[in-house]
Amino acid sequence: MAFLINPEDQDLLQTVREFCEKEVKEQCKEFDVSGEWPADIYEQAAEMGLNALEVPEEYGGPGLERVTVAALMEEMAKADAGFVTTITASNLALKAVLIGGNEEQKQRCCDLLIEGKHGAFCLTEPMAGSDASNSKTTAVREGDEYVLNGRKCFITNGGVASFYVVTAMTDKSQGVKGMSAFVVDAGTPGLSTGNHENKMGIRTSNTCDVVFEDCRIPASARMGAEGEGYKIAMQTLDMSRTWVGCGAVGIAQRCIDEAVSYGKQRITFGKPILKNQALQFKIADMEIRTETARQMVAHALKLMDEGKPYSKESAIAKCYAGDVAVQNALEAIQILGGYGYSREYPVEKLLRDAKIFQIYEGTNEIQRMVIAKNVIGKF
Repeated sequence: MAFLINPEDQDLLQTVREFCEKEVKEQCKEFDVSGEWPADIYEQAAEMGLNALEVPEEYGGPGLERVTVAALMEEMAKADAGFVTTITASNLALKAVLIGGNEEQKQRCCDLLIEGKHGAFCLTEPMAGSDASNSKTTAVREGDEYVLNGRKCFITNGGVASFYVVTAMTDKSQGVKGMSAFVVDAGTPGLSTGNHENKMGIRTSNTCDVVFEDCRIPASARMGAEGEGYKIAMQTLDMSRTWVGCGAVGIAQRCIDEAVSYGKQRITFGKPILKNQALQFKIADMEIRTETARQMVAHALKLMDEGKPYSKESAIAKCYAGDVAVQNALEAIQILGGYGYSREYPVEKLLRDAKIFQIYEGTNEIQRMVIAKNVIGKF
């Protein structure tokens, strides 16, 4: 993605690349084992303004082009997928506010990210993952307030967020048309978070339940009109899926880098293993897949910039790139052989990290449904 960004942003890209190489990559290896939240790293990232990369210029942000942000995200993902997940999750919440919020909500959430705070997008529930319409969380209007009750699960940044975008049913009889969306401040009475999930991968990101028990929020916390929550959430996911694809491309590229580095040094039968054509073909296929995924992400971003429909293209970028990240990780492990299966080398971590990119922001099965509906249409 770096070759697409304008010359003015190349210095920023280099700064982020150096930070990720020196501070993120090696430190996050230790936190991957412990599962702890690497607070110092995120504080450094906040000081660099990485939390606010997607804040629009009119709200005090850098006003970067989307392709520039994508190049930066790819660098972060190459260093550590949990790190980029934390950054993109805050911007996922922000996207929802920018789509459905009023000016006061937009400015307040943008200010929080500029200050280095985090946001969280609360849609998933124990019985409402791919089927968001099965949400059980409710928001009951009482005068000038809403009372929230329910539980959200697998919420990235749930335990560290300063603001939460929350979907809840204001009229369960209307199905998805009865879902509304709210911005809830951290520390609001009745809002609590569960234990951090002990995950297979992206272990440097915080993931937990977010619970609402008679949580009273002002009616002004609602985004848009009652019943617009599902539409806001789906529009948010349409946009954010491209960024998930971008993170997956970063992992896929790291797999190539690690496999090539090892393959040049590993000597068998008197020569580096990458002298073997069979392994060269593996590297070639990894590169073909990665560059294809990268271009799919770039295409979806271009459509966003031009104000054209991008739902199908965003789903393609996310689905394909997620599959590529897993495929490349498997191939990298195979090239490293027994060492690839050992925690002494990073490729086993890349596989653990890559798998979630086929799951979150809508499983790849859901993406295929979105793509098929766009191609087939109604009949």
